[in-house]
Amino acid sequence: MKRITILAGGVGGARFVRGARTLAQATGAEITVVANTGDDLWLTGLRVCPDLDSIMYSLGGANDTERGWGRAGESERVSAELTAYGVGWPWFTLGDLDLGTHIARTALLREGLTLTEVTQRLCLRWNPGVRLLPATNDEVETHVEIVDGSGRTQLIHFEEWWVRHRGNVPTRRFVHRGIESSSPAPEAVEAILSADVVLLAPSNPVVSVGTIIALPGMAAALRTTAAPVIAVSPIIGGSPVRGMADICLGVIGVDVSAAAVGQHYGARTQGGLLDGWLVDPVDAGDLPLLERAGIPARSLPLWMNTDEDSAAIVAGALQLAGEVREP
Repeated sequence: MKRITILAGGVGGARFVRGARTLAQATGAEITVVANTGDDLWLTGLRVCPDLDSIMYSLGGANDTERGWGRAGESERVSAELTAYGVGWPWFTLGDLDLGTHIARTALLREGLTLTEVTQRLCLRWNPGVRLLPATNDEVETHVEIVDGSGRTQLIHFEEWWVRHRGNVPTRRFVHRGIESSSPAPEAVEAILSADVVLLAPSNPVVSVGTIIALPGMAAALRTTAAPVIAVSPIIGGSPVRGMADICLGVIGVDVSAAAVGQHYGARTQGGLLDGWLVDPVDAGDLPLLERAGIPARSLPLWMNTDEDSAAIVAGALQLAGEVREP
């Protein structure tokens, strides 16, 4: 039975994981998902974990497919009441059903459970068909250093930069607050080290997968695992599959192209992370460049319009893993 560990974040990661689950149901593979926790935050006294919840709701069939985030069939009476009291972020609306998740999570954390244990408890309700793990049990939040209208620099939470400003503000860098004293969740590291294949979902390479990899010891686990590490490009034809990866890449000085992101991750044979890289056929012209950089690369359609599309991408990644594993 093949053990597949996926590093993922957000809505795009959820789509990829649903494809992996579809494939696993046919093959008997075991799927473990290590989710980004850099978007996590305390809001109105509650611990909110956007990426963990997006994946959990999506796999549980409860996500709002029209908005792309949150729960289906939501009402927002509680958020409206909080706004009336001047509490919280009026531009970051949490639905009433979603608030139930955050209240439950916060209560369990205050009982002394780790975020890994809490996530397992929450998933009992949704039966996601995969093992969902946070990248860390520690509070490591992504903040963004921006320049305000008066020319002064300030740090704001990533969600404020993303949701309120849409990244449309002079931005200097991303900061992972608390990362120096943090460590990856032991279960997440073990999932990487014990996997037969490790996949990096086509999630944001800077603030989703990149945040997971930035945790002390996480990159080392990826470099030392016996499993092939295969990644799927989040860039198709010079544009992100979804979200604002292009803005994030610009902040760190990486070109918005499939080849540039592959080189940003780097070849494992040269101290990077990758044993293989998948690009869309529109970017097939980048294959020779990637090969010269030491990254075995293949092209196949990468648009995830259906779970079957996503499953085909996962199957292609597993095929490439088999090729690079051969002596």
